[in-house]
Amino acid sequence: MKKFAFLKRTAALMLASSLFFVSCGGNGKFKAGTYTGEGTGMGGALTVQVKLSDSKIESVTVTKHNETPGISDPAIEKIPVQIVASQKTNLDVIGGSTITSRAIMQAVDAALKKAGVDVEKLNATAPASKAETKAADVEKTADVIVVGGGGAGMAAGVQANQNGATVIIIEKTSRVGGNTIMAGGALNAVDDGSETAKEHKDSVALHYKQTYEGGDKQGDPALIHVLTDNAWKGVEWLKSMGMEFKPGTFTVTGGLWPRAHKPVDPVGTGFFKTYNRYIDSHKGIEVMLNTKGESFIVENGKVVGVNAIGETGNKVTLRANKGVVLATGGFARNIEMRKEYNKQWPTLDASVPSTNPPSSTGDGFAMLAPLNAQLVQMENIQLLPLGDPETGSLSGNIEMDVERRIFVNKNGDRFVDEGARRDTMTMALFHQPDHYMWIVLDSHCYPTGDEKNNFNESANELVAAGRAVKGNSVEELAKAMNVPADHLKAALDDFNKHVADKSKDAFGRTLYSTPIDKAPFYAAPRVPTVHHTMGGVKIDTDCHVYNKDGKIIPGLYAAGEVTGGIHGANRLGGNALTDTVVFGRIAGANAAAGK
Repeated sequence: MKKFAFLKRTAALMLASSLFFVSCGGNGKFKAGTYTGEGTGMGGALTVQVKLSDSKIESVTVTKHNETPGISDPAIEKIPVQIVASQKTNLDVIGGSTITSRAIMQAVDAALKKAGVDVEKLNATAPASKAETKAADVEKTADVIVVGGGGAGMAAGVQANQNGATVIIIEKTSRVGGNTIMAGGALNAVDDGSETAKEHKDSVALHYKQTYEGGDKQGDPALIHVLTDNAWKGVEWLKSMGMEFKPGTFTVTGGLWPRAHKPVDPVGTGFFKTYNRYIDSHKGIEVMLNTKGESFIVENGKVVGVNAIGETGNKVTLRANKGVVLATGGFARNIEMRKEYNKQWPTLDASVPSTNPPSSTGDGFAMLAPLNAQLVQMENIQLLPLGDPETGSLSGNIEMDVERRIFVNKNGDRFVDEGARRDTMTMALFHQPDHYMWIVLDSHCYPTGDEKNNFNESANELVAAGRAVKGNSVEELAKAMNVPADHLKAALDDFNKHVADKSKDAFGRTLYSTPIDKAPFYAAPRVPTVHHTMGGVKIDTDCHVYNKDGKIIPGLYAAGEVTGGIHGANRLGGNALTDTVVFGRIAGANAAAGK
């Protein structure tokens, strides 16, 4: 009897073992070797190299990618390590790096399949990961607590510390950056003393006028004056901390005027290199990552702190001696909020992607609700016509500036003034076949093809990745785009005619510089994408937050995309980063002063 039981146990063990090996390689074990696989990230193709022994995944290495620095770093650092540790690929994504996390897992799956691995069975039979030990609850106190580590929150924290306050910044994801780090980096500011400003006859008064009128006069004039009057001071402040900008200015899409300053570092990474450098070299300012604000601590009607949740679900209680700054960003990734407040667009359901990180879910609004906070202009939701057809991101946007490119639809026809307001261009795109267009330009923008766009991508890289097409003639480009060559040629001929005589065309376009006539030619596809939610909590020029009774909520300040009333019905391109710097600094300074 004992012998029979022993044989049953042995057979069961052999069966379990054989099932595990079959699930891995189909032949009783892994096929040892090194395999490559590819996934699709925010910046297109992402490649990994997976090394297998005959019994386990030995290593995972991301070998090639075009992801945004700063955004993708946590995923590239952690996901490969976690795959090796857990021996599976269906892991939790890294907060703030969702798309890159998924791309790595997708690429590893592809590599394993090349090795004959049944990935589904592998994930089902892989050893269960150990439950994470819940960390101890935390209680801390500082002069200023900042909720949100995006552009406005970091500006607020740094300014508050410069004004003598101790500061704690909490960020719910594993990295700082928020929506700002994914932006193109363009920052509108008028430098009245520069030759560029004189050449373009720019002025603070014009910046104010275009911001006010460009938002259909819905923006609060007092807030707009603060924005435009302090924009250049914000640039000087960033420069004083070591941030570098390229010389001159340019017109960002929907910016209406060449007053955008371009950082030397790609996308929004330069802002956070600057802020992090300051934080690392100064005392009294701390950043707590993977810490999500849940509610405000209110005593005698005044906001005196924040209740938060740590990475392991532990309780984090943060008390503020002087003030709390809310800088949690907008709600472009919150489908239900988009649908609730949308009054303008044909649809804002899940079929419309977003440029924003997955963390842009409007968490701050849930925190504000118990305070009876006043929300303004929540229906003002900005879309761009510049989304990647696969991800909705701005990466892959081949343009260099507004003046030297056109938009054409699937028929090869222009359909809008490409220098118009963002809402005008996007609504026009919604009325094109499949809501789909091509940006077309030439070698005036990319003399060698290796020059970098606003997202640190070259035309050659985009073409190689299949995210753009190239032609040595208009006819060759049209074939690559699958549009009628005669239509594309007619569109370019008409555009070039108006470049030559500087006259308005049939769409009212006035922004020109060079013709599109120099081979090779390039084009990249784009779709509508949700970009910025301009409505939010009501603030005044000191960044105080107001309740529905029109009274200030003591102890609470707000800045950035969580606020409303600055941009009106349409935000000028390049004004958002100005907003984060200008109002972030004001919120931080006033919170530090407790006034």
